[in-house]
Amino acid sequence: MIERNAFIAGTAMAAPERIVPNAYFDELLGEDVGTWLVDNLTIRERRWLTEDESVADLCEEAARKALATAGVKPADLDLIVISTDTPEYISPSTASVLQQRLKATGAGTFDINTACAGFVTAVDMGAKYIRSDERYNNILIIGAYGMSKYLNLEDKKTVTLFADGAGAVVLRSTTENRGWLAARLHTEGQYAEWMGIYGGGTKNPISDSVLANHDNQLKFVKKFPKELNPTTWTRMVQEVVAEAGCTVEDVSMAFFTQININSIRETMDNMGLPYDKTHTVMDRYGYTGSACIPMALAESVELGKVKPGDLVVFMGSGGGLAFAAAAFRW
Repeated sequence: MIERNAFIAGTAMAAPERIVPNAYFDELLGEDVGTWLVDNLTIRERRWLTEDESVADLCEEAARKALATAGVKPADLDLIVISTDTPEYISPSTASVLQQRLKATGAGTFDINTACAGFVTAVDMGAKYIRSDERYNNILIIGAYGMSKYLNLEDKKTVTLFADGAGAVVLRSTTENRGWLAARLHTEGQYAEWMGIYGGGTKNPISDSVLANHDNQLKFVKKFPKELNPTTWTRMVQEVVAEAGCTVEDVSMAFFTQININSIRETMDNMGLPYDKTHTVMDRYGYTGSACIPMALAESVELGKVKPGDLVVFMGSGGGLAFAAAAFRW
């Protein structure tokens, strides 16, 4: 008898309506940054929240769409997990805000923050709730990003890259031969102070000096070794695929954190996989952190790139440095 498992029953994405093209930054910064963005990152435009919009708005839109595609009503949800490092509030959780908006009164809630590795971490956690506890049958997982709210418009290192969006999946219980196969988490904590938002917490509370130094905004403090992501991604994908009893050649689609197109291409080359076995949205949506993997997944599903029986791999990484990989049978 096949054991109880969790499969992805619905996907969706959401992005703000406001489009910010590269030309905006050419004018803002007084130089041609658009050419470099296209040539090196493929980014042509991105979406930013307006002043009266917040990350919970994106979560709600993605959630309602994902629930519709899964055929699940908000009242049937058992748990809502939101992965974000740009929350609605420091406290309470963004997931509790969304629960009230959806009127999902039967659902427990919590947020997690493993930066841009968060969605993969959250989907692994959700799958394990379903696999280990029969009270959980329908779980909403969201990766959400509103980083435009934390950008210094004078910082060329960050302002041109980061954007806003949300991606959602609905996990459902099943006894069919599909769903979660394997996952792995890894952290390189020595890089924790190399990139992040370092003002506003208990170590460096908001003050005049924090605001003056832009410590309440996103900063690249040091440049990461360029080989770090491709090397770690390759190893972790190989590990979860092997743990699932498969080989890399069996992978139908692989979805990666999308801050650097060259890291994705190098990883695919390392594994001998053609580029058509991955999908990116960064050219149109910029870097959307914990939202980029579920956004790319949702678009791939809509385009028919993901089919029943496919071996699908998620590989995320972000500040911390945190890494998370997971394999699912579609």
